[in-house]
Amino acid sequence: MNRGILYGLCAYGLWGLLPIYWKALGAVPAQEILAHRVVWALLVLTGLLTVTRRWQWIRTLRTDPATFFTFVAIAFLLGTNWFTYIWAVNAGFVVETSLGYFITPLINVLMGVLLLRERVRPLQWVAVGLAGLGVLYLTVSYGSLPWIALVLAFTFSLYGLVKKQARLSALEGLSLEMAVLFLPALGYLLWLGEQGQAAFGSSLPTTLLLAGTGIMTAVPLLCFAGAARRIPLSTLGFLQYLAPTLQFLLGVLLYKEPFTQVRMIGFGIIWIALALYSAEGYLAHRRRARQIRYPALTPTNPPS
Repeated sequence: MNRGILYGLCAYGLWGLLPIYWKALGAVPAQEILAHRVVWALLVLTGLLTVTRRWQWIRTLRTDPATFFTFVAIAFLLGTNWFTYIWAVNAGFVVETSLGYFITPLINVLMGVLLLRERVRPLQWVAVGLAGLGVLYLTVSYGSLPWIALVLAFTFSLYGLVKKQARLSALEGLSLEMAVLFLPALGYLLWLGEQGQAAFGSSLPTTLLLAGTGIMTAVPLLCFAGAARRIPLSTLGFLQYLAPTLQFLLGVLLYKEPFTQVRMIGFGIIWIALALYSAEGYLAHRRRARQIRYPALTPTNPPS
C-alpha cells in the first residue's frame, strides 16, 4: 500500500478514535484537559523542532510581525475548536461532533465563496444546499440548532482558511499556535495546583493520560503532513471522512448515544450531500488530469 495512504489512515484513524482518549479523562474538566494539551503539545513540538533543526522560521516573526498576529487569531480558533470538542465528547455528544466534521468540507466551500470569491461548480452548490437542508431539518425536528456541530465546523473551516494564508509549515505553525496559548494554559494549571484542584498528580493513570495529550496531538499531525506530501489532494479529501465516521460509530455503538429516526433522516441528507460533493470533486479531478495528459484532445473552443 502507498505509504502516503498509510500516513493518511493513521492521521484520520487517530483523530477518529480520539473520543476514547477524552472519555478516559472524563472526570477532568474540559478546560483543564485543554490546558494540558497545549502545554504538553508545545513540549513535544519543541523537541521535534530541535531534532530536525527547524528554528529558522523564528526570523520570519522578527521581520514580519503580521505573521505573529495572524497566528494569534489561528490559535484562538484552534483553542475554541479543541475546547468545544473535548467538552462535547465528555458531555455525551460524540454523534453531534461527528456531524460537525462531516459538514466541514461543505462549510469550506461556502467560506471559499463568501470570503475568497471562489467560483463553485453547480453540483457543489447542490451539495452545500442539501447539507443546509439537513441541518435545517435537524434544527426544526429537535427545536434547537445543532450548535456543537456548527461551532466545530465553522471554527475548523476558519482555522484552515486563515492558516492557508500563513507562511509557516504545519509543524512550525502548530508550534507557534501552542506558544501563543502556552502562558494562559500554564498559568491556569499553576492556579489549579495552588487551589488544590489539579487533576495532574491525583492518580497515575490520569497523570499519564494528561501528559500523553501532547503525543496525541503531534502524532496525527505529523502523519497528516506525511500524507499530504505523498498523495493527491482528492485522495486525502476522501480519507478525511474516516475520522467523523469512526466518531459516529463510537457514539452510537460504544457509547450508546441515541440515534433516532429524525437524526437518521437528517444525517442521511447530509451523507447524500457529501457523496455528491465527493463524486463531483473526483470527476473534476479526473477531467483536469486528462486535460493535462492529453491537451490536444481538449479543444479550447467548441467546434462551430
